[in-house]
Amino acid sequence: MKVSTQKSRGVTPGLGSVSAAIRAALVVLGAVSLSWPAIYNGFPLLYPDSVSYLASGRKIAQALFLHRFSGDYGARSVFYSLAIIPLHWGTAPWLVVAMQCLLVAWVVWLVVRSIAPRSGVLGYMSLILSLSLLSSAGWYAAFIMPDILAPVLCLAIYLLAYAGDALSRMERIALGAVAWWSITAHATHLLLACGLCLLLAAAAAFERKRHSGNCRAGDFKAVGLVAVIVVAAVASQLAVYGLLYGTPSLNGRHPPILMARVIADGPGRWYLEQHCPQVHWAVCDHLPSLSADPNTLLWGSDAPYEPATESEKRRFEAEEMPLVLATLRAYPWQEFTRAAANFRDQLRWFGLFGFNWNERMPELLNAAMPQLTSSYLRSRQARDALHLVPLSRLEWWVIVASLAVIAGLAPFSLRRASCRLAGLSLVIAATVIGNACITGVLSQPNHRFQCRVMWLVPFLAGVLLLDWLARWKAKGQLPSQIHR
Repeated sequence: MKVSTQKSRGVTPGLGSVSAAIRAALVVLGAVSLSWPAIYNGFPLLYPDSVSYLASGRKIAQALFLHRFSGDYGARSVFYSLAIIPLHWGTAPWLVVAMQCLLVAWVVWLVVRSIAPRSGVLGYMSLILSLSLLSSAGWYAAFIMPDILAPVLCLAIYLLAYAGDALSRMERIALGAVAWWSITAHATHLLLACGLCLLLAAAAAFERKRHSGNCRAGDFKAVGLVAVIVVAAVASQLAVYGLLYGTPSLNGRHPPILMARVIADGPGRWYLEQHCPQVHWAVCDHLPSLSADPNTLLWGSDAPYEPATESEKRRFEAEEMPLVLATLRAYPWQEFTRAAANFRDQLRWFGLFGFNWNERMPELLNAAMPQLTSSYLRSRQARDALHLVPLSRLEWWVIVASLAVIAGLAPFSLRRASCRLAGLSLVIAATVIGNACITGVLSQPNHRFQCRVMWLVPFLAGVLLLDWLARWKAKGQLPSQIHR
């Protein structure tokens, strides 16, 4: 008699055979495990920018749906603020944490199912628990900021470009919406998505030339779908910011971060010192006090930008690109070397120190959302009691161990010539490197910026390990001959 069922062969049922109810329960359990940093903290993790995202949503909604326009909608993404407002309505933002944790757990489920479906329920739960406890994934999922959407965007692009045939129609639609929202949630995400699109198009062209399109990577339609999502995100930003501010743009009003960057690097200051008598820019009035720290230059009571009047701020913003372009023309090599150093530093800075106590938080909360102040001040974050130093050291060693696992399993993966494994590896490597380039060069090296994507490294190691273990187990259990 021929042995045909998975049960009789002794093989654990794959993730694809799991019922919808069990799948939902597993994703919820994964989300609960990811939320532990917020539970441990006693409140969702916040940053000064979090207050702006939480407070500006109501004004944005009134402008878009009730045509009650305001002169200012904050300096952050209106799309993230608008999306989370139904989840908090000015009260404690625990539902925002729940939504972000569910989103991460669901995307991780889809990736594991696409590559290592034989790993089963135990494989998925082992991976999501490991990510929750040993990486920064849970910290950023519990963080009221759009930072977690950068790695979510990376994984969504992988799924749409390389594993579309493993997804249902509703899953593809949902992933498209998630990718669109992730792109609009932060300016750096748009740059990251554009870079990934170009890379995937090049990979598709190479694969088609080499293998005649046998691999999913050679399917230009899949890459084209990602490109359509990027174009839709750009069009949405132009339309919404045009409606709110009267002029189409990709990010509305924003602080002159690039101006601060070139001044802090040195070449921008050199240009101002030589040309201020001719250009008469607003920034020239503050030349003697300009800091070598971009944050100090923009924020704080002594900074030239933060305490400026509204008209002065608009002058600073209008002068940003002329100064940046003039600096690049005058000192191209000097600015390149500074940018390369910033990229190098950003690539190796990835601790959890972005969750430290910030002295501006009580003032910002009291001004914008006083109802949250007392709850926040009772949190571990407000008491600077999160023990971030040992946790950051643990993460560093996890990254090192993950790189060793990836290197050890690479020969096995290469022999398999799996398009999905190759695609996931390519997208994650490009995201980690591209994120360091974008944030380090355009803003400044900061542990928080790179740490938001570094959990993708142990995630990749975990997926490779699950795939290897599942195939090794299957090889040992499946009969080499048909039993009769």
